[in-house]
Amino acid sequence: MSALSPSLSQEINQLHADICSALADPTRILLLYTLFEHPRTVNELTFEFGAPQSTISRHLKTLRERGLVIATRKGQNVEYSLADERLIQALDLLREVLRDGVLRRAVMVQEVETIQESE
Repeated sequence: MSALSPSLSQEINQLHADICSALADPTRILLLYTLFEHPRTVNELTFEFGAPQSTISRHLKTLRERGLVIATRKGQNVEYSLADERLIQALDLLREVLRDGVLRRAVMVQEVETIQESE
């Protein structure tokens, strides 16, 4: 397999960074999980999240610009859906990694406490 050209590699790395920046906000992650259940309008999301419409719209704009959600006009409304359901698999995998890290730290804390108690 041939190596990627430096410019293509740089472009891919930038796209990766753009996706990661879109995922850097907990509300946007929750929006993705919510849209995984089924597509929704801004009004539905505003109601479900109990957040101002401007806030939800701003988050959706970021997700749309990064290619993570798709906006489709349905009559007078715009319905948002996931661009690719594998995003949820990726998020779930990241959560597993985070959970394992937390568990490792908990074990280390227990070990330190056990050592301190025995001294």
